[in-house]
Amino acid sequence: MPHTFFAPDLTLPTYTLPEDESKHAVRVLRLTADDEVVLVNGRGGVYQAQVHTPDAKRCQLRVVREEQVPRRSYQVHVAVAPTKNLDRMEWLVEKAVEIGVDSLSFLRCARSERRELKLDRLEKIAISALKQSGQAWLPQLTELTDFARFLPTVSPETTFIAHLEEGERTPLSRVAAAGPDCCILIGPEGDFTPQEIEAAFARGIRPVTLGASRLRTETAALAALHTVHIVRELM
Repeated sequence: MPHTFFAPDLTLPTYTLPEDESKHAVRVLRLTADDEVVLVNGRGGVYQAQVHTPDAKRCQLRVVREEQVPRRSYQVHVAVAPTKNLDRMEWLVEKAVEIGVDSLSFLRCARSERRELKLDRLEKIAISALKQSGQAWLPQLTELTDFARFLPTVSPETTFIAHLEEGERTPLSRVAAAGPDCCILIGPEGDFTPQEIEAAFARGIRPVTLGASRLRTETAALAALHTVHIVRELM
């Protein structure tokens, strides 16, 4: 299977890989002239190409075929409070991209264990997962945002909060197809505070449950994402 390279600045009909990618292509993958590769730009563009000049500093490719992969008919947005252990967020980003997330936002909540988050590493992991899984659209990763500031940015009709407090909660599977988009809010390990839950309710955001088990933050985020996809595929 041809190797895949991320090319957000792709030019046609030829494209030169950045130096680090050129070195990887020629010295690690040992690609030679006329070997086939795949280029993705993260915006739906998928390009079949051949190695033209296998140079370790400037590996030039020749694009022979292009395809524009359309977006799905629905979009899934997961907003999650990052865990103290960054490895678990890295795992979430990787798996969420593989499954197919469109937007991944990070929330700073009252009980958040992590108050700062740098996206550089997570964006690299997202790109790697994009290439590995054969996805055509790179999801949008949003900087860590205070919960109160985030709430007004989403549509309450298609946004749901998964919390663990007492009270009536609808299974996400029953409401995940409420509109063309779906946004699920996932709290920190200590859950959202009652005040945060009430603030979400005040904006018209509905409570949902992901099942009877108490899930870790990253597991809950992934379970919510997968639930939306399953519901949509059964429609």
